[in-house]
Amino acid sequence: MEHFFQQGTDSNAPTLLILHGTGGTERDLLPVAEMIDSTASVLGVRGAVSENGMARFFRRLSEGVFDEEDLIARTKELQEFLDQAAQNYGFNRDNIVAIGYSNGANIAGSLLFHYKASLYGAILFHPMVPRRNITLPDLTGTPVFIGAGENDPLCLPQETMDLEKLLSEAHADVLVHWDQLGHQLSQKEVNEAKIWYNAHIKK
Repeated sequence: MEHFFQQGTDSNAPTLLILHGTGGTERDLLPVAEMIDSTASVLGVRGAVSENGMARFFRRLSEGVFDEEDLIARTKELQEFLDQAAQNYGFNRDNIVAIGYSNGANIAGSLLFHYKASLYGAILFHPMVPRRNITLPDLTGTPVFIGAGENDPLCLPQETMDLEKLLSEAHADVLVHWDQLGHQLSQKEVNEAKIWYNAHIKK
């Protein structure tokens, strides 16, 4: 998978896995990662699916309608890539915190939905429910921050509430931060994520 790895200065800090939105690159969320924890290592991954020339992590059938078969296959591919990257770069596989926006948040959410202990924690900006009517793995104690827009036209509030419910029922420790800037990733959201990260992740 097309990616980059940036070694951090704190060996005890998590590796931050950054996952871009549709049309982004593996470095899009690097400034966000550095705002949240400037000492952590960063692993940035680029989605391998092209939609009209825009990089995505999995195919969709239409706006808001995921290609489930492709989602499952791409999630498995990312899970296996993380296993290999941990060996290649020498970071702790059990201490990865995802930071995803939109499509990137959806693939990060899909990791949580499909693989126990795939992530130590996750910061999901404007995610949707990856899949419905499946049994999630036990996510006891997994900290998850969700940044959502009360007026997000792409990810409706009910979608966020459904995702919070599903993760909480799997015993994840979920916090939702609501904002009023539509689907935009705002400075305030990042600041709130940093506060949450310092309280729930940073040792």
